[in-house]
Amino acid sequence: MSELVTPSVSELSMFPKTLLGHYPTPLEFLPRLSKHYPGHNIYVKRDDCTGLGMGGNKVRQLEFYLGDAIATGCDTVLSTGAIQSNYMRTIAAAAGKLGLDCHIQLEDRVPDKSVEYHTSGNRLLSSIFGATISYFPEGGDEEAADAEINHIAAKLASQGKKPYVVPLKPVKRPKGALGYIECAKELLNQCEDRSLAPDLVVVGSGSGMTHSGLLFGLRLLGCDVPVLGACVRREAVLQGPRILGHCQNLEEMLGTTNTVTESDIWVDDEMLAPGYGQMSKFVKKTIRQAATLEGLLLDPVYSGKSLACLLNRINSNKFSKFNNVVFIHTGGTPAIFAYQKEMA
Repeated sequence: MSELVTPSVSELSMFPKTLLGHYPTPLEFLPRLSKHYPGHNIYVKRDDCTGLGMGGNKVRQLEFYLGDAIATGCDTVLSTGAIQSNYMRTIAAAAGKLGLDCHIQLEDRVPDKSVEYHTSGNRLLSSIFGATISYFPEGGDEEAADAEINHIAAKLASQGKKPYVVPLKPVKRPKGALGYIECAKELLNQCEDRSLAPDLVVVGSGSGMTHSGLLFGLRLLGCDVPVLGACVRREAVLQGPRILGHCQNLEEMLGTTNTVTESDIWVDDEMLAPGYGQMSKFVKKTIRQAATLEGLLLDPVYSGKSLACLLNRINSNKFSKFNNVVFIHTGGTPAIFAYQKEMA
């Protein structure tokens, strides 16, 4: 099993962590894309390059969950996600690396998808990484999904296993967000090294762990740069309170106060339609634009919608005051192969 390591942000030292990723991930300027949007210097923080299991933001999140699992003597990890879940692919890869058993529960959240969607991309990789896979019939009931995965965990415990469940719904101790508190420090160090003063950070906002951890970390470090969360799972009216709730729970975990206020929460759902895991024409255009101009691969579910959110706001003249923009690339590249029909 992997050796436990000490987190790099002092407030996190009380939480066990196991190192899974390659850090720091690159911070790159996108010159050709920026030329298409005069007045804006667009940078990308390449968290698609975290390494493990084809990378992505879930690697940072799982370092704290699985560090806790190892510290408490667990031998099996369980969680729930969509059929093309980056999280399920990454937890399966991490479990293999750490010598843990893995059981993932998949939900069919996206209607009318092809055979490729159900068999390739993240779904294929989860199998290759050795996960045991079961299915849950509903795609929007986090509480019911967690209840079922906890039922499976209880059954495994009765057989002598020591299970550890990574929850789907918001919880009082959002350990996954801790990885992005660290990422905030990493990002600020990179900006300082190149004398870059970002005016805005844009990140996908789904479960909210990445968004809330990054926002919380920036504020904890005294940085007031705005953070825009591009909604990829639910509407802004629901996502905003979710992010604030995560941040309030982080305050309780870390013993801080007034780190993030309601005025810090900024979410945009203009690129969410037609729904989770489904592309609009503009998202498809954005994916192709990033690929042809910068050789940068985005996915249709998270990173494609996040960059589309940024570019849509620039096109609408809503971002005139934001010159230096950092886009957090959260990975998800394997999902492209599940959208062959849509991308053709």
